[in-house]
Amino acid sequence: MATEVKIPAMGESISSGILAAWHVNDGDYVEKDQPLYELETDKITSEAAAEVAGVISIQVAADEEVDIGQVVATIDESATGSAAKAETPEATAPAPKASEAPKTEAVAATLESKVDPVATLSPAARKAAEETGVNPAEVAGSGKDGRVTKSDILEAAKAPTPAAPAAKPTPAPAAPAKAAPVNQGERESRKKMSPLRRKIAERLVQATQEAAMLTTFNEVDMSAVMKLRKQHQEKFVERHGIKLGFMSFFTKAVTHALQAVPQVNARIEGNEIVTQHFYDIGVAVGTDKGLMVPTLRDCDQKGFAEIEGDILNYAKLARDGKIQMSDLEGGVFTISNGGIYGSMLSTPIINYPQPAILGLHNITERAVVVNKEIVIRPMMYLALSYDHRLIDGKEAVTFLVKVKEAIEDPSRLLFGI
Repeated sequence: MATEVKIPAMGESISSGILAAWHVNDGDYVEKDQPLYELETDKITSEAAAEVAGVISIQVAADEEVDIGQVVATIDESATGSAAKAETPEATAPAPKASEAPKTEAVAATLESKVDPVATLSPAARKAAEETGVNPAEVAGSGKDGRVTKSDILEAAKAPTPAAPAAKPTPAPAAPAKAAPVNQGERESRKKMSPLRRKIAERLVQATQEAAMLTTFNEVDMSAVMKLRKQHQEKFVERHGIKLGFMSFFTKAVTHALQAVPQVNARIEGNEIVTQHFYDIGVAVGTDKGLMVPTLRDCDQKGFAEIEGDILNYAKLARDGKIQMSDLEGGVFTISNGGIYGSMLSTPIINYPQPAILGLHNITERAVVVNKEIVIRPMMYLALSYDHRLIDGKEAVTFLVKVKEAIEDPSRLLFGI
C-alpha cells in the first residue's frame, strides 16, 4: 500500500509554494514523523513530516513550484525498515571475520559506488553546491554512508577558499593579460527570490504607497528597567525557567500606551475606521529566510513570564521553519528591535494594514542632563512610524511619551497610570 505525500493547506490566501529542499533521498526508508521536505510560501517557510513509515518515492524535484494538495511523493508502507535495508549491499553481505580473506574486487567496487559522495548528492545538496561553487568531491560527508549533505556544502562554503582552484580537464588557451575577459561568475551570483522574500518586498512597497507614513522619535533612559532586571533576574529564572528580557517590558509598555491612546489601536478599511479593543502585539523575528512577525495574543492579560515564553517559543519556531499561518495573523501593532544588531536609529516601515510600528535601537551610554547635572545613562532611541491618515501628530507623540514613561518608571505598568 502506498500513501500519497501531498502539500497541505496552509491558509486561505496560500495556493502554492516552492518545494525548497528534500531532507530525504528517493528510495530512502523513512520513519513516521520524520521531516521530509521544506516548503517556502509567500508568508512562511515550513517543514512537512511523514505520516507513515515506509520507502519513499519522490515525484517532484527540489526548487519546483507546487500547488496546495499536489502529490509530491508516495510512501510504500509494505516495505519495512528491515526489508528496505536488506536490499542494500551492506545488509546482504555478512560481516567478515578476522580470518576471512579480503573482499573480492567486485564487492569492493559495489561498496565504493554506494558511498560515492558526488553520485549520491540530494537535490538540496546539489543546489547548494551550484550556488556556492563548492566541489562536493572535496567535502567530507557527514551523512549516511559518507553522503555529502546540504549542511556539509554550506559549512565548506564558509571555510577559506583554497589558494588554487581545481584544474579543468580541457583548459582554454591563456589569452594575453591585456585582453583577458572578466569572469562575471566570480564577481556576482544570481538566484531567484524566495516566495517569502518576494512577499516581504511587495508588502513593504504596498505600505509606502498606500499609507501616509511619518516617523517621530524620542529617547528613553533604560536605567530603571536594567536595575529592575538585575534585582529580580535570579528569582525570575528560578521561578519561571526563562530570563527576563527587555522585550516583555516594551510589550507591556506598548499595551499600556494603546489603552491610553486608542486611536493608535485602529486600522482603515475603505472609508471606515475600525477601532480594535484587543491587544495582540506582533514582534518582528529575523530568520535566514526573511523577517517574520509572530503575534503575541492578549498582552493585556499576560504577565512578563508568559510574554517572554511566547517570544522565545515563536522565535524558535520561526527559525526552525515550523511556524504556522495562525501564528502570524491578527496583530494590531508591531515592535521591531533593530538594537540587537547594533542599530542606532532607523525609520521602520509599518506592517500594513497595521497603523504603526515601534522601532527599538541599541542601548548606549551617553551624557544626559538629569536634575541640572550631566550624568552618564544607558539610553535608547525610540522611533514610532505611523499612518498619518489615521493618527495625528499629537496622538503619535502622546503614545510615544506613554511608552517612554512606562519604561523609565516601570511601576506605572503595575498601577496602570
